[in-house]
Amino acid sequence: MKKREKQGAVRAPALLLALSLLCLCAGCGKRTEPPPEPRPAQAIIEEMVVDRGRYGSRADERIETLEQELAAADPDAAARWERIMALWRTTDTDLSLHYDVLPDGLPDTDELCLVVLGFQLEPDGTMRRELVERLQVARRSAEKYPNAWIVCTGGGTAAADESATEAGKMAEWLIGQGVAPERVIVEDRSLTTAQNAVYTFDLLTERYPQVRSLAIVSSDYHIATGTLLFGAEAILRAEKAGEERTAVVSNAAWKAPSGSLSAMFQAGALIELSGDTETAFDIYFDTYDIHDLPPLEKNE
Repeated sequence: MKKREKQGAVRAPALLLALSLLCLCAGCGKRTEPPPEPRPAQAIIEEMVVDRGRYGSRADERIETLEQELAAADPDAAARWERIMALWRTTDTDLSLHYDVLPDGLPDTDELCLVVLGFQLEPDGTMRRELVERLQVARRSAEKYPNAWIVCTGGGTAAADESATEAGKMAEWLIGQGVAPERVIVEDRSLTTAQNAVYTFDLLTERYPQVRSLAIVSSDYHIATGTLLFGAEAILRAEKAGEERTAVVSNAAWKAPSGSLSAMFQAGALIELSGDTETAFDIYFDTYDIHDLPPLEKNE
């Protein structure tokens, strides 16, 4: 009896070892799928921005999830785009418009710069009424803040006069109305509002580093887009998110009888700022396939 017990004791570890090997081999032949590669940050940014443009505030929960995905892929980009998305929500809901002239209380120093957004010229290069009305608002604001700079921004949009630019015509008009020429900055390369922001910041960074506060001057329906894009460009250029050197602090608007810019247009402009011009222009020209987006709701 003792001998049999001893043999059983020897066999037990061997049996356990065999069972362990059997369990290990049970998974043999099965391919272990590698974890999915993280998506590029640009793809996440574009989905987030288009979701907001397409669905508005209904996309907030999805955007929060995308912001978390972006933080895992690129923490610096996530910090910047979280601020940009927060700014977009603010311009949608809390932006106050100031008609006809800038409000009181802005810095009356050369730290302030009025940014006058252009408008397409007539084919012969003359200014349309809407652009002249924006300039009237800019002139009154420049008189109220005589130490501020004035940027005129807009490129060549006259079909029959390649030499004419929006910014050039705007500057001529302001100087003709008595604004000192040395105050006027001409940015005459841009053809979109996103380019207005990029090229204006190029000039201010290089030549006018004292500027810290921007005031957008445009038609009322265009103010939110201008505020969003110039604010976003400041965030993208900052050394670190939250440490922007320049901020949009106010606006002055002409009350236009008509005109609008959609949230999808704003989405395209933000994508243009992010560097993807092709997708931006697909959105501008309404050739972007919105059906590439996952539906927000089952029946949508």
